[in-house]
Amino acid sequence: MPQKPILAILYDFDKTLCSDDMQNFSFIPSLGMTPAEFWGRTGEFSKKTNMERILSYMYMMIETAKEKNVKLTREYLNSLGKDLKYFEGVTTWFKRINEYAEERGIIVEHYIVSSGTKEIIDGSIIAKDFTRIYGCEFLYDENGVACWPRIAINYTAKTQYLFRISKGVLDESDDDKVNQRVDKRIPISNIVYIGDGLTDVPCMTLVKEKGGRSIALYGKGKKEKVLPLVQEERVNYICKADYRKDSRLEQIMKLIIESISISSKLLAEEDTI
Repeated sequence: MPQKPILAILYDFDKTLCSDDMQNFSFIPSLGMTPAEFWGRTGEFSKKTNMERILSYMYMMIETAKEKNVKLTREYLNSLGKDLKYFEGVTTWFKRINEYAEERGIIVEHYIVSSGTKEIIDGSIIAKDFTRIYGCEFLYDENGVACWPRIAINYTAKTQYLFRISKGVLDESDDDKVNQRVDKRIPISNIVYIGDGLTDVPCMTLVKEKGGRSIALYGKGKKEKVLPLVQEERVNYICKADYRKDSRLEQIMKLIIESISISSKLLAEEDTI
């Protein structure tokens, strides 16, 4: 019996599933700071040191936690995940999409590819819904306190994870297979990338050019932010960040699932000739 086709849906996290930057919900308030203060300080540090912005925010999380006597342990970061807030419909989205796909003979795998903090995402109520979560991670000292970035994922590094998922090379320590020419477990034409902004552009563009689908989401009153992405043909669709039943996003995803199902059936017919 032929294997069922697999659809991989890759998501950014902040302002794609989660309604704001994940640090804004409880980490920054725990430091006695406002988001504007923390991110302003991070931006100034990045300019002063000419440091890449993802590394800058990770450094500032470590340094400000030290200043405020907050122990930045893995357990503490995990605990912050419970305070995250999501766009409407997110918590029921995965089950609905999986069931719809299953009825049409498609297996769906959900992945996070984020420049946010993996340890916080790991503590979220939706962590269980993902085949794999890729995000920025800290290295911890002998006392279990974050002391250095272990993995930093910026906008161009995200494309590495696209190829890992496509080839089925999910272990980040495996640098050999991901660069080898191997049969793809999931063709990029069966990949959907969902993001919200410029850090997602390389993945969005690559997926679209390789026959997959890219979807740019926008929050309330933020449509103008993503309009250039569709005008410049970097994405296939733009949608309001609304994951509820019968939303435009769900309707598009169902059409994508149906198209993969039909393509798979047509290919099976060709094989029987």
